[in-house]
Amino acid sequence: MGMISDAPCLEPCPSLPHAGKDATLLVRRHRHHACDARDQRSGSRVGEQTEGGEALPMINRMKVEEWAEQRASLPAAVAAACPWYALYTRSHCEQLVYEQLAAKGFHLFLPKLQVWSQRAGVRHRIAVPMFPGYLFLHSLVDSAIYLEVRQARSLVRILGQGWDRLAVVPEEEILAIHAVLRSRLPIHPHPYVREGQRVRIMRGSLSGVEGILVGGKANKGRLVLSVELLQQSVAVEVDCTDVEQA
Repeated sequence: MGMISDAPCLEPCPSLPHAGKDATLLVRRHRHHACDARDQRSGSRVGEQTEGGEALPMINRMKVEEWAEQRASLPAAVAAACPWYALYTRSHCEQLVYEQLAAKGFHLFLPKLQVWSQRAGVRHRIAVPMFPGYLFLHSLVDSAIYLEVRQARSLVRILGQGWDRLAVVPEEEILAIHAVLRSRLPIHPHPYVREGQRVRIMRGSLSGVEGILVGGKANKGRLVLSVELLQQSVAVEVDCTDVEQA
């Protein structure tokens, strides 16, 4: 897949110069500790082969995301300084890129949704990336970390204009997606929505989440959540009596 030259970009990230070398060193130290803990759990340095023949550390594919979520988090002060970046991959390679970078201790987010699939006449539900071709990286990035991330096989690029001018995904967009996933409500792909009636959920599992309300009918509507940088959206059904104007 070719590179996307016209992908929209937000303001370049100025966080690294302000965060300083100490924060970057803490990020690297955290990644090393995460890798050490992974190695102790796996009990083996034997690698499994990918489609291209390279070896990846032995990580149970069904548990890699759970492992990434459960490992120790960054110190609060450092985490607050870490922006979210969008990684663009080759088609159907989001999980492959995720596993390579997770194995190096990077903090990643690959949201997925359930869709129906049919094979041999049998319908079943499968998990697919919520934003096809993309996953998210939460880290301070200097030139060395940028090069390390770029080495991941099947990663096309990190959105932006070089390591010192990367496009940042607003944290509130990431947190909203996290909240919807935690709610376990059905999530559906939705055409990208830029403007509309912006509302806030007042109660329930999505309390505090903001989005654009569309298709309100019989007290039901769809709350659309978007990642502006990717110009992609998803939607979840909500009770219109639970919303207020944001």
